[in-house]
Amino acid sequence: MHVKICGLKDPQAVAWAVDAGARYIGLNFFPKSPRFVSIEMAAKLAQVIPVGVAKVALSVNADDGELDAIVAAVPLDMLQLHGAETPERVAQVKARYGLPVIKAVGIADESDLPALAAFGAVADQILVDAKPPRNADLPGGNGLPFDWRLIAKRRWPVPWMLAGGLTPDNVAEAIRLTGATQVDVSSGVESAPGIKDPARIKAFVEAAQQLG
Repeated sequence: MHVKICGLKDPQAVAWAVDAGARYIGLNFFPKSPRFVSIEMAAKLAQVIPVGVAKVALSVNADDGELDAIVAAVPLDMLQLHGAETPERVAQVKARYGLPVIKAVGIADESDLPALAAFGAVADQILVDAKPPRNADLPGGNGLPFDWRLIAKRRWPVPWMLAGGLTPDNVAEAIRLTGATQVDVSSGVESAPGIKDPARIKAFVEAAQQLG
């Protein structure tokens, strides 16, 4: 069971996630998010993330100029596209930067499921997330789950990660229902928006790994 802790903004939070056993650390470059980090801060955080823990840059509808600046300054292992990027854009980003790409796909009902296959054909991983509410400011990190039964035991051509409203209290049930082998959390391990809580991080990883 691999756990991704997303939206870390300071070295202490990175240490909490690493010590708890996180396998991915997400750095959020979306300016509207309470978890936003500047390129300068992200570069500093990347230096304290140990080898073996993947450094993931989350962006939302970023153009080549934005991604160029991030990739040039921050030593990354993966890019996460969390906006309205098309499969064609995912392929372009992979080709341009030579880094594995995670594509987040929002799910609300069965009509959203075909997108998972479409992105699974071009991305290196897909992140199955809850579709944000209409007119939401954030494309993710809203603390809302979706009906996990929609993807129960489904598989795609590439590895996938479950996200959307996961907490230390519900992650084990989410894993049981979906068969996920990777989970992603942001708001579910916070004491306030953007403020990570060490006890909740530890509890989340422990709850996830009980079934992993």
